[in-house]
Amino acid sequence: MNDATSAAGRSPYWGVPLARAIPYLVTGLVITFTSDHSPVMGLISYGLLSLIVGVIVGVLTLRTLTEPRDRSARLLFLIQSVVGVVLGALALVFAGVGGGAGLEAFVFVVGMNAAIAGFLELYTGLRSKHPGHRDWMVVGGATVVLAIVTLLLPPGDPVLAVGIVGAYAIIIGLFLVIAGFSLRWGGHQISTTRTRKTS
Repeated sequence: MNDATSAAGRSPYWGVPLARAIPYLVTGLVITFTSDHSPVMGLISYGLLSLIVGVIVGVLTLRTLTEPRDRSARLLFLIQSVVGVVLGALALVFAGVGGGAGLEAFVFVVGMNAAIAGFLELYTGLRSKHPGHRDWMVVGGATVVLAIVTLLLPPGDPVLAVGIVGAYAIIIGLFLVIAGFSLRWGGHQISTTRTRKTS
């Protein structure tokens, strides 16, 4: 296999999971190694995560999902991006109102954003034939689980609530790193090469 064939077989989307992974990993590490697990700290951390990931998803979706077959996926990711930015900004507003909002505001923002974003990404992965569709299903499914767990948490325990978000962020961040490198060097390149050999 020459370099031209190898490059042609790679998905141009491979950099998007890696770009998304960075804010997830940073947020997870910050929450893990910070003793303050108050609702305000959780709102600030999750708000910044949601804002940054929303911008990354929106910008890079427009740059990488350019094929006609990706039209519906592009639209769904753009909706997900807007929701993430809006709810991320809302989390930061809650954190700054009256000295900081309480656990209810944190649970509301995390639960709402995770439910909407998770469903959209899971649905996109289920109906798409894009090389990254399995990764979208995993991330979407895990995010829906985060929404359910967050809403079922016992009231009055911010340490547990914020800690779960930190653990989720690290897990998703690590998965996205693996997903990005898999798209860069993995199955999509092999399957494309095999298709060319058999055609």
